Amino acid sequence: MKSSLDELAVLAAIVDAGSISAAADQLGQTVSAVSRSLSRLEHKLGTTLMRRSTRRLELTEEGQFFLARARKVLAAVEDAEEQLALRRDQPAGRLRVNAASPFMLHVLVPLIGGFCARFPQIELELNSSDQIIDLLEQRTDVALRIGTLADSSLHARPLGSFRLRVLASPAYLAEHGRPTKVESLARHALLGFTAPETLNTWPLRWAGGEGYPITSALSASSGETLRQLALAGQGLVSLSDFMTARDRADGALVQVLASHTVDTRQPVHAVYYRNTALASRISCFLDYLAAEMAKLAA
Repeated sequence: MKSSLDELAVLAAIVDAGSISAAADQLGQTVSAVSRSLSRLEHKLGTTLMRRSTRRLELTEEGQFFLARARKVLAAVEDAEEQLALRRDQPAGRLRVNAASPFMLHVLVPLIGGFCARFPQIELELNSSDQIIDLLEQRTDVALRIGTLADSSLHARPLGSFRLRVLASPAYLAEHGRPTKVESLARHALLGFTAPETLNTWPLRWAGGEGYPITSALSASSGETLRQLALAGQGLVSLSDFMTARDRADGALVQVLASHTVDTRQPVHAVYYRNTALASRISCFLDYLAAEMAKLAA
């Protein structure tokens, strides 16, 4: 586009004010600056927009044609700015969120009703993936990631953390006995992750120090799969509180080796691209999630 919005605004101001000097007062500019802006616009367009005399300014036919369309452009920009301001006060639009399946099921899904009631103009799109995704490729606004973050060009906001515990079902313990020391885990069926390997170091204090590396009898890529296996009595598992709070409250899973457990917490971060100010639909979601997660982790 040859013409700038400032130049269009100057043209409209000159016509509305009736003179270059009056337009300068209205715009808070010097008379020479307004005159140069008009001349620059005419030069870009290759035509005369206004006839100038010592007593008056008058639009040419080309000027009338151009101004009518310039006003529409200025009105559209003003309307867009007003709508954007409204979106800041009343966030709206589509918000694409990605999270691992267990976090989606146990944390996000129970909180979605409250969020949607508070922000009815935001259209949520929830996607699950147990692998790290590329936000641009997957057209994702926010990804929620559990555990220590790798170095990244993405912005990250910490949302909270959840404690890790070693758990088993009452049925498993009734059949195989409850371990009383960490070293006795070698005689039990241990449920571990296929990746990352760091999740197979359990938060236990033993003769070798803090952190007990397990050898899995059965492995899975998803924490939810391991939870279901533990509920079915297939072995002991180390999982985050966000996924097992109800199981522990109901007695479906019980903590073992509590006195040997090191207070280890799994951090949760929101990651996103941010080139300028964060969109209100994203910031309000993160604020809401951080507040609700604080209640869950309390």
